[in-house]
Amino acid sequence: MRALKSMRLHIGVFGRTNVGKSSLLNRITNQEISIVSDVAGTTTDVVEKSMELLPVGPVTFLDTAGLDDSTELGVQRVEKTMKVINRIDVGVIVCDNRGLGEYENELIKKLDELKIPYLIVVNKCDIEKPELDKEALYTSVKDDEQLVFKFKEALVKLLPDDFVNSPKIAGDLVESKSTVILVIPIDKEAPKGRIILPQVQTLRDLLDSDCLTYVVKETELKQALDNLKTPPALVITDSQAFKKVSEIVPDEIPLTSFSILFARLKGDLDEFVKGAQAIDNLKDGDMVLILESCTHHAIEDDIGRVKIPNLLRKKTGKNLVIHNYAGHDFPDIKDYKLIIHCGACMTNRREVLSRILLAEKAGVPITNYGSAISYCLGILPRAVQIFNTKI
Repeated sequence: MRALKSMRLHIGVFGRTNVGKSSLLNRITNQEISIVSDVAGTTTDVVEKSMELLPVGPVTFLDTAGLDDSTELGVQRVEKTMKVINRIDVGVIVCDNRGLGEYENELIKKLDELKIPYLIVVNKCDIEKPELDKEALYTSVKDDEQLVFKFKEALVKLLPDDFVNSPKIAGDLVESKSTVILVIPIDKEAPKGRIILPQVQTLRDLLDSDCLTYVVKETELKQALDNLKTPPALVITDSQAFKKVSEIVPDEIPLTSFSILFARLKGDLDEFVKGAQAIDNLKDGDMVLILESCTHHAIEDDIGRVKIPNLLRKKTGKNLVIHNYAGHDFPDIKDYKLIIHCGACMTNRREVLSRILLAEKAGVPITNYGSAISYCLGILPRAVQIFNTKI
């Protein structure tokens, strides 16, 4: 499913002629989409490239003409370049070993006025590394092997709040006025007198989307389905009741979990689904890290400390070494063969995306609670079918 252009993160790439804007963009996209030349003014009009920039998601890069373009049509080109600012969510300012000059500073002033976040990339640091009074990414586009990772890492920190905090949890999956059933078990995980935050947020999201929303326990689910004149457009369950719920809900009714919804909202669902499939590769003695975003008192049948470890061992038949880590710090992960992240209801998307990037850099597969549970139960394809996610 292709993202609408209007829903993509728009990233404008700016800088003087021959500082390496197009070379940077070609490295990031892994495609020769912009002409690279030593001749000033090679990039004339704005060049657009839409792509999936994992783990950020759908983005559109806009490569612009040089800010100091002094060729015959230079004035018009610079005017087009400056107009691009009104279309972007994030700016990338590329300079070389000469550092920032009047053109870059004027652009920074404009971006600050519009409250548009920006990243400064200093190219050609293999020749000379200038000292800037602003935070920047220092690199050499030609031979920096870590450039793509460093660029993604810096970009994640700049993501606008309205992109980081996606406004929809489930409301965009169904039509307005659709019927949706939320299955919420009342067990040891449920706080007395309350339901947990992801369930509350999903309920509010569906109400805001004008959906007819029913909340039931798994023990009343069959009766609720029988009482409806027409089948629901979607059933959302707590992951711990996934197996039982999947046996009750007919195959033609879409089914997913709160945790998988939040994998999409807070992280990268495709990456988590791919990570879940790495469970089959685990061997005796392999170390698995279960990450929890918040600290909490573990209960007798805790999902991250008891239920998921039991499911992993049952699924793989292996003697796994499982460690739990809670909090916002990120431990050393190089010795782990799999990371399983919680639903991240108590953290933001920037943090989860940063963790996905660190896992990618270390070559460690990463998944989340809902994806891992449904994979172990053999129902992951059904759980992500509504998202058009390939397995």
